[in-house]
Amino acid sequence: MKPKAAIQSMRLRTLPLSTGGVLLGILLAVADWKVDPWVAVLIVVTTVCLQILSNLSNELGDVLRGTDTPDRQGPEYGLNGGGMTIPEMKRLIGLFVGLCVVFGTAMTWKAFGTLWDLTPLMVLLLGAAAIAGAMKYTLGPNPYGYRAKGDIYVFLFFGLVAVLGAYFVCTQGVGLHWKLLLPAAGVGCFSVGVLNVNNIRDMKTDAANRVTVAIKLGPKRARIYQTVLIGLGWACMAAYCLLCWPSWWHWLWVITLPLYVLHLRGVWTRTDRAMDPMLPLLVLSTFALCLLMGLGFCVFLF
Repeated sequence: MKPKAAIQSMRLRTLPLSTGGVLLGILLAVADWKVDPWVAVLIVVTTVCLQILSNLSNELGDVLRGTDTPDRQGPEYGLNGGGMTIPEMKRLIGLFVGLCVVFGTAMTWKAFGTLWDLTPLMVLLLGAAAIAGAMKYTLGPNPYGYRAKGDIYVFLFFGLVAVLGAYFVCTQGVGLHWKLLLPAAGVGCFSVGVLNVNNIRDMKTDAANRVTVAIKLGPKRARIYQTVLIGLGWACMAAYCLLCWPSWWHWLWVITLPLYVLHLRGVWTRTDRAMDPMLPLLVLSTFALCLLMGLGFCVFLF
């Protein structure tokens, strides 16, 4: 296995998206509670491993089903580029399953001091569900990514679970309040937007053996859907700030607005491979928004 090919398949450019949500949850917890730094670090490391596992499984599933062809509009990765074999990819996936289990278990033990209580057991079960979800997007006999259900998974795990789960673990299972659903849903909308841009870009090659929300909607309505997702994401973030007795620092994240405008402009004016830059732009914009929002709520601590 060539290290370069393995790194390509890990799709490191997607990592800011998954880490953005958990960083927001961690920072909001820091604003409310005394958070163990090692717990925060283990949350981020576990999240990175889950994201890489998802990326590797996604590539393997697409290759096995013949979805990734030479005509695909996205970038070339290790397996579909010939730098890795299928057995090598399966071994790499097994490695990251193990890393997810090790770091997820360590995170849970560090946060709760035990693994044999109801709350940590629930966290471990949620982690197992995340591993299964990451792998079954395109793998297995009936992958949900091929049945237009990927948007639901992304919203749940990249949005709700990322933000609420990080906050929950950082605060040792207490402190959750309903208002946190707003930023969690906001991150979920942005994350679904990333998936939707990917699916709009690949509509021509996916149509042969894959059903996505973008294919069901068609090019124009898929772009309208993208605009709605971004608008809803921003509305959720703004609503949370309004409900939390805001100071001006709480609105620090608003400076990312031009990036989202640039993204939507690209979505409406570009097609096929030319749309690919809009994917990392949305990923980095969402990471910046999450980081700035979290820091805005923590600024009074410094």
